[in-house]
Amino acid sequence: MYDAKKIIPGLIIFALFFTFPFWFNLGTAAYTTPELELPDPEEHEHCIESTEYMRAEHMAMLDEWRDIYVRDGYQEYWSELNQEYFLTSLTKTCMDCHSDKEKFCDRCHEATAVDPYCWDCHIEP
Repeated sequence: MYDAKKIIPGLIIFALFFTFPFWFNLGTAAYTTPELELPDPEEHEHCIESTEYMRAEHMAMLDEWRDIYVRDGYQEYWSELNQEYFLTSLTKTCMDCHSDKEKFCDRCHEATAVDPYCWDCHIEP
């Protein structure tokens, strides 16, 4: 290898630049759960699904609701948690309990840098 004196330092410099974002942010990039204003448990005894399910899958559920309501015409949703019928509506079901969008929806969406398109069609209650 005639250019070993150039290649090896070049590889080391490349490795340092390539891994720089990882070791520079080591220990500083931590996610904190935002403080949410939850509904009064005396007024609303339960949510549609479990808390873990709603945190992970609420957008997929809302997309499913849109499909079955708007495209197929079905208005009911049977909850796996409660085995109850719910109206498939963001504003009439979810926002009935979580009425303050700014203190509930927006705090999580801002913390996770997500810009949902729900409010393109729906009007805030």
